[in-house]
Amino acid sequence: MPWCEECARYFAPSAMRSDGSCPSCGRSIESQSPAGSAARTTPRTLDLRRLAAGVDGNPDDEKAPWHFKLLVVLLALYLGWRVIDLFLG
Repeated sequence: MPWCEECARYFAPSAMRSDGSCPSCGRSIESQSPAGSAARTTPRTLDLRRLAAGVDGNPDDEKAPWHFKLLVVLLALYLGWRVIDLFLG
């Protein structure tokens, strides 16, 4: 099954580009046996920080989207009101 080292993902042959490269990063992918790829890549050898960094390689550039911040503010307001309502009513 085709495995991309850069993306740390398996790809179905139909998901790859016509030239046999990775659809995410564009690197050439080789078809490997599951035993061979599992021996090289284990949970201990995976660099999760590199995977979380994404394409540009800098995890500090990622910020929470505005709608998540809005949701947190609205949740805090709602829970605050529920506490006030508990003592008033």
